[in-house]
Amino acid sequence: MQGNTKLISPFHKPRCLAAAAPGGKAKLTHPGKAILAGGLAGGIEICITFPTEYVKTQLQLDERANPPKYKGIGDCVKQTVQGHGVRGLYRGLSSLLYGSIPKSAVRFGVFEFLSNHVRDESGRLDSTRGLLCGLGAGVMEAVLVVCPMETVKVKFIHDQSSANPKYRGFFHGVREIVRTQGVMGTYQGLTATVLKQGSNQAIRFYVMTSLRNWYKGDNPNKAINPVLTGTFGAMAGAASVFGNTPLDVIKTRMQGLEAHKYKNTLDCAVKIMRHEGLRGFYKGTVPRLGRVCLDVAIVFIIYEEVVKVLNTVWKTD
Repeated sequence: MQGNTKLISPFHKPRCLAAAAPGGKAKLTHPGKAILAGGLAGGIEICITFPTEYVKTQLQLDERANPPKYKGIGDCVKQTVQGHGVRGLYRGLSSLLYGSIPKSAVRFGVFEFLSNHVRDESGRLDSTRGLLCGLGAGVMEAVLVVCPMETVKVKFIHDQSSANPKYRGFFHGVREIVRTQGVMGTYQGLTATVLKQGSNQAIRFYVMTSLRNWYKGDNPNKAINPVLTGTFGAMAGAASVFGNTPLDVIKTRMQGLEAHKYKNTLDCAVKIMRHEGLRGFYKGTVPRLGRVCLDVAIVFIIYEEVVKVLNTVWKTD
């Protein structure tokens, strides 16, 4: 490798992971393809996994001081279906769906943009750089998409579970939040969200990069079938759950309708520890584990398969 490395714009003849280039190099994914594939993957995934997200959020909002409304996962599902039917498990889907598509698009687009600049001559991305690129992608998706959309989602779900819901739908909810709290009302819990999303994607892309490198060995062009991609994705998802569930709980509390109880992210953490103990930081872990493993597996499978299709119709070399 020469001393003065030439940076190649990711929007002009980028290297792409999905297929082999002449001379044994691995081609990397064009950021434009990553944005399209990521958006499609995010939309499909959330339609499949939303019920577990709903249950997780309800359990995290069900604080002990209330006293708790639900005895556990099964009881939460039972009460929801009895009171609102099966469709009740999809309350708040619109707000998450509107956010999931751009979230995944930003995540994969930024990741490929960053990784295109730091891969070695053979197109290989080492685990440490994969972690840093994932961190960058997570922070960007948190600021641009996740924080405002998740705030609306949590407020909407919390409102619909109250005795007298005041939001008639997603857009009405957004208008009411902005009218009563201003634009910053959709950015509650930004610090916790950035920490959560940044650590989430750093962990996931670190694990995915490590597993891919382990499987491919010295052959960067070795194909990975969808089942294996899904398995690697599920493992990456599980690692991220155990690594940052406390941040997810704090984020949810900071974005709920009772967020005014907390002065800031640190104050929220202190109050959870004081009133609920260490276990309070791991509320909703089981439903989140199931959803995230399925989520990450589905997203990576769909993403990789869509990129393969795009490679056949969109030539970037």
